[in-house]
Amino acid sequence: MNNNFSSQWQWQETEKGSYLTCKLLRDWQHGFFSSHFQGQPPEILVKYLHPSASSYRVKQIHSDVVVSTDDIDSVKNNTNLVEGDGIITKKPLQSVWAASADCTPVLIADRSTGKVTAIHSGWRGTASKIVPKVINLLKSQGSKKENLLFALGPAIHGKVYQVDQAVATTVLKTVIPEDLEASLILEKGYQLSNEPILPDTEENKVKLNVTQVINLQIQQENISPEQITIAPYCTYQNPEYFFSYRRTKEKNVQWSGIVSLFNS
Repeated sequence: MNNNFSSQWQWQETEKGSYLTCKLLRDWQHGFFSSHFQGQPPEILVKYLHPSASSYRVKQIHSDVVVSTDDIDSVKNNTNLVEGDGIITKKPLQSVWAASADCTPVLIADRSTGKVTAIHSGWRGTASKIVPKVINLLKSQGSKKENLLFALGPAIHGKVYQVDQAVATTVLKTVIPEDLEASLILEKGYQLSNEPILPDTEENKVKLNVTQVINLQIQQENISPEQITIAPYCTYQNPEYFFSYRRTKEKNVQWSGIVSLFNS
C-alpha cells in the first residue's frame, strides 16, 4: 500500500458538506470532517456515522493523557469535560472524537475486538509519544499489534510548518534512540525516511512534519506500514476544506471520529 495515494481516501458528500473516509478503516463508520461542518459538535456529527452511537470527547490539553469511555461515563454528571488527548472505547457503538486545526488527528481500530481510539497529537503530544502510549495501552487490554489499523488525518504538512530547532529536536528525540547533542539529532533527522524535517531559510528554524514523526513512532512499535494510512491533505494549504490555526490564527476546529464495533 502506498500511503500517499489519494485513492486510499475518499470524500463523502452530505447536504451540509464533505468529510473524508479511508479504505483502511472501511469496516468502521468513521469520518474526518471538514470545515463545512463548523459549529457542529460530535453529538450532532455522530448522526452522519451511526444513528444509534453515543459520542465521547475530551478537553484537549496537548498532552499524553489517555482516557477510556468508562472514565468519561463515570463523571458524566459533571459539567466539565474530562481532560486528555486520547479516548479508547470500552463498548460497541461508542464514537470517540478528536478536534484539530493543524495537529494530527489519529484514528485507531482493532480488527479483532472492534475497539477504536481517537487521538489529538500536535508537536507536544507527539513529543510525549501519545500514540505509542495508546498502542501499549491497547496491548495491555488484549489487543495484538498486528490487528491495529492507523489512519492519520489531515494536518499541516512539513513543507509549511516552521518551528524552532529546539522544538524539532524535542520531537525527533522520540524516533532517534541515541543520546545525542541537539545538532546531531537534527542531522540524524534529515537522514530519516519520509522527511520528518526539512531545512528552513531562517536561522535556528526548520520545517517539521509531525505526521511523519508519528508514522515513524508507530513503525518503531513493530507496526507494519501496511497498517498505516496518511491523508494526502494539508490543513494549511487547503482553506476550502480545513481550518488552520497557523494560517488564520483563529481558534476554529474540525472533528474526526470513529464508531466502535461489536466484538468479533
